[in-house]
Amino acid sequence: MAGAIHHRGPDDEGFWVDQAIGLGHRRLSIIDLSGSHQPMQGVDGRWTIVFNGEILNYRELRAALDYPFRTDGDTETILAGLTVHGISFIEKMVGQFAFAAYDSATGTTHLVRDRLGILPLYYRQTADSFLFGSEIKAILAGMEQKPDVDVESLDAYLFGRSVPAPYTLFAGIRKLPAAHLAELRADGRFVTHRYWSPPTEEARTWSAGDAVDAVDEAVTRAVRSALVADVPVGAYLSGGVDSSLIVQKAAALHSGGRLKTFAAGFGDPRYDELPFARQVSKHVGSDHHEVHVDARDFEALWPTLTWHRDAPMSQPADFAVYRLAQAAREHVTVVLSGEGGDELFAGYPKYEAANAMALASIIPGGLRRGLAGAVDGVLPSKLSRARIGLRVWGAGDRDAQFRTWFAPFTERERSQLLNGVATRSTSLADASDGKDPIRAMLLADLRNWLPDNLLERGDRMSMATSLELRPPLLDHRLVELAFRLPSDVKVRSGQTKWVLKEVARRNLPPEIVDRKKVGFRVPLDAWFRSSLRDSVRDRLTGSGSFVAETMDRKAVRELLDRHDSGRFNEEASIWTLMSLEVWHETFFSG
Repeated sequence: MAGAIHHRGPDDEGFWVDQAIGLGHRRLSIIDLSGSHQPMQGVDGRWTIVFNGEILNYRELRAALDYPFRTDGDTETILAGLTVHGISFIEKMVGQFAFAAYDSATGTTHLVRDRLGILPLYYRQTADSFLFGSEIKAILAGMEQKPDVDVESLDAYLFGRSVPAPYTLFAGIRKLPAAHLAELRADGRFVTHRYWSPPTEEARTWSAGDAVDAVDEAVTRAVRSALVADVPVGAYLSGGVDSSLIVQKAAALHSGGRLKTFAAGFGDPRYDELPFARQVSKHVGSDHHEVHVDARDFEALWPTLTWHRDAPMSQPADFAVYRLAQAAREHVTVVLSGEGGDELFAGYPKYEAANAMALASIIPGGLRRGLAGAVDGVLPSKLSRARIGLRVWGAGDRDAQFRTWFAPFTERERSQLLNGVATRSTSLADASDGKDPIRAMLLADLRNWLPDNLLERGDRMSMATSLELRPPLLDHRLVELAFRLPSDVKVRSGQTKWVLKEVARRNLPPEIVDRKKVGFRVPLDAWFRSSLRDSVRDRLTGSGSFVAETMDRKAVRELLDRHDSGRFNEEASIWTLMSLEVWHETFFSG
């Protein structure tokens, strides 16, 4: 099992066995390089731990603990905290972490995942065994036979390109949700509970200036904390607001020479952000590096990266993140990234439309679905934005609307594809989210889109190259501030992510702050009609195809034909099916 995740920890390995429990660990050395071997046992022998991640405030925590430390790292800091305070010590920890801690006094094994779900933790329980690991492939290595596909999760996958926790596409294998603590007790009972939630909005009145000052201070503190390491640290730099702000702060706080930055491009001038990344690099004085991604990377890397992901590749940008990680690993062991800015401060266009969409949804759901379905099928590709808005408006309830913004398939399309396949209902919206549509949407993204998609992608693509990824904007103290702030400092005068952009405006050129959001954009629409066309059609409709044999083959062919016509752009739908097929080939056919 440990060998299956060698890439997550190429520097050391260790094992500990005591009667019915065994713990294994692979280590990527970041802090206390020559010490802190794992599994690690406390001085009194009660607690034993295997830990993945970084506790960024471990020095402050160590100073407050009366404990005979034997190492200089953060792993023993957790052990000391457990010894002195018990499992509630996790509430004092700042950082990203997933760990298992065995308490010999009670026979309980505690599994803990960090508040935002930056690091992964999977498990499988049967009548006589319990397996857990940082990646699903570790659990597969400990099983006597392969599991089946969890077909009931297919609908959720087609809805959001990932499966919301606690489920996965592997039958019987679960992922511990973010901000959750689980206990496997001596009698075999397994219980979980949430130990952290974002705070409610503060009743105080925030002035615009106070909000900007508070966010500026919190971002600076988060970046300073994220730089804690005994190895070289660099940063990704897309040229967008989030990564540029992180780089500016890191360059100012960084010690040990010029900060190394890394950017990726696709060779398409319509979507190329490399000039903006170069501008920011020049502005802050970083040592800048670039990589280029093309169609050949996709065909060559798709199976390999799917194996690392343990799931279908959710977005084309996954490939670029991997190539970035490869480039960064040649120079650094830790890299900072900008994930979280959009989900905390309302950066996507959908947040700007949230209030209007809520008002327009007063019309009964059945009528909306009928009207939207009639128009959706005839909208050409040049009206793709209008098509997304129409699909959202036509979704049945608030939960469906939140998920439809990023959904490759509507409810009707999923029903056609999964004709007769059992489904499992899932919900991301919470009735307690209140009447603020922007806040409700942010909370839904924090529960699913961020941990099950963006952070899962970031972790796997970086760890595939043995690189640690740290997103400073997801420091839970900054997250708590963001959710205490009112929505009117996030979406203001028609501008999304207003308060964070005002912080960036203090530190970056205006042309970086005010430019139109692009993001990673890959010309898949053209590739699926040219270099990848034959491969896609054969794998999605041919004999032996999982997609063709599980879903409605006629519906799949009609989808491909629509895209081939050139009048419609179905790249997101085709990508979703192809990623599923490659995943099945990788784990079940090979």
